[in-house]
Amino acid sequence: MKKQHKTVSLVLGSGGARGLAHIGIIKVLEEKGYQIKSIAGSSIGALVGGIYAAGKMDEYEEWVLGLSRFDIVNMMDIAWDGGGLVKGDRIIRKMVNLVGDSQIEDLSIRFTAVATDLSSGREVWISKGSLFDAIRSSISLPLFFTPVKRRKDLLIDGGVLNPVPIAPTFDDDTDLTIAVNLGGKPTRKPVISHDDEDPPTDDSDAGGKSDRGETWTHRLKEFFSFQSRADIGAYDVAYQAFDAMQSTIARQKLAAYPPDLVIEIPRDACGTFDVHRAAEMIELGRKAAEAALED
Repeated sequence: MKKQHKTVSLVLGSGGARGLAHIGIIKVLEEKGYQIKSIAGSSIGALVGGIYAAGKMDEYEEWVLGLSRFDIVNMMDIAWDGGGLVKGDRIIRKMVNLVGDSQIEDLSIRFTAVATDLSSGREVWISKGSLFDAIRSSISLPLFFTPVKRRKDLLIDGGVLNPVPIAPTFDDDTDLTIAVNLGGKPTRKPVISHDDEDPPTDDSDAGGKSDRGETWTHRLKEFFSFQSRADIGAYDVAYQAFDAMQSTIARQKLAAYPPDLVIEIPRDACGTFDVHRAAEMIELGRKAAEAALED
């Protein structure tokens, strides 16, 4: 098949670990000769899109494919002051060490990370400054990551208001706009239960606060679903509700501002924090992209 040489504005949606499907989608677009000139992303879409715009996708993919659930838990740094369970500093430092940091203005691909201003209830588009400062703002998932202070704004996850941020691409001079919606129609497949093994945790930040450390470990276990899914926890309820909300908003955004092509990933493809299923999600992204492009 002759490759199609078209320029693309790529919109990468929010949806937790399902966003690792973005990696497979980007690979298929490259293989078929599409040139990605612009990326707008919310949450995990901002993370994957920003790393791709920095030219470090291969390094990130290799690293994430090697992660276990235990590795993820051990990268969590406790936020004792509230606002969320995790500060996120340790994760961002790992990302910077892995792929380096850049100024968004210096990237060869136009990039916009979308966050939500908690005070005003408005979207914030970040297209200047530190790449990983922008990413950290966009991935500030409520209840999990602490909000980010940026100037006078208090920023949380971009998916709260705009899980498929098409509007930042309106002024792009590209041939196609392709959007990836991670809140697609659920498959209704049974969710795989996890074992009850306790994850090893690094309590080096606890400072002798044993009771708080025990509470932290218990809450992390709920977040990462080390309990049986038959005994659904409070955090499971919260994030399933968040997924349902994002799915509804995404449908409205796509109807109001229809892109040239939508690639959909089922919203029940994996759990919000199932990063250890990276290989599965990347392959799912590849299959979804190939099917959408064929259609």
